[in-house]
Amino acid sequence: MRRTDKSGRSGPKSGNKYVRLWGRHPIIAALNNPERTFRHIWGTREALATVDLPPRVTVTSAGTSDLAGMVPHGAPHQGLVAEVDPLPDRFLDEFLTPESDDRRPILVLDQVTDPQNIGAILRSAAAFDAVAIVTQDRHSPPESGTIARAASGALEIMPWVRVVNLARALDELANAGYWRIGLAGEASDTLGQALGKIRPALVLGAEGPGMRQNTGMHCDQLARLPISPLMESLNVSNAAAIALYAAAEARAKS
Repeated sequence: MRRTDKSGRSGPKSGNKYVRLWGRHPIIAALNNPERTFRHIWGTREALATVDLPPRVTVTSAGTSDLAGMVPHGAPHQGLVAEVDPLPDRFLDEFLTPESDDRRPILVLDQVTDPQNIGAILRSAAAFDAVAIVTQDRHSPPESGTIARAASGALEIMPWVRVVNLARALDELANAGYWRIGLAGEASDTLGQALGKIRPALVLGAEGPGMRQNTGMHCDQLARLPISPLMESLNVSNAAAIALYAAAEARAKS
């Protein structure tokens, strides 16, 4: 029987049979991740000589032009391309400890679909010591080399939880003692005012439409970033980085 968490996410993953990674940083980070299974590595002789290759993995020497044909046009492969299995599923209940005094944030993304944004958010989440990021299974991009590249190694260390029902996941967070703060430009309170001695779950919507109404209804409070009226909004990955920094500062001061 496959495990299913309360939010309806069951494993193991279906879909992509493998993930193609490229570039030194993403591949070295993946090599250092004991949860990552490698299937094949291609590289120039020079690049292969600089990495600690795992045993029992097929390694093929290839020219730069061959490698360029294996990745998206213009992608900086830096002499290395790899095929790996997707990372194992993570489940929300792994991170819900109701009696814990851990006040690091959980980041919840509502239908953020751009792989570059997801990768950048993973990187910020790792930099500011978030517990995990949570996305919908059907309305977020699959694990990919583009995300790994933008995440700059964070894909391998930042837990990424996929759930079927985001509203149900937000209810689970509330039951575990998290204060759910939805970022919305129309909110009267600033994020700094909303943060305090709480366990924050920071909820961000997609660029453009923002959070869906139902998602906002499952937040305890809406808050805004105090940006200049000269700009209507920020890129979602920039907003996530600022929100994570604010949560880290509030945690340090209290």
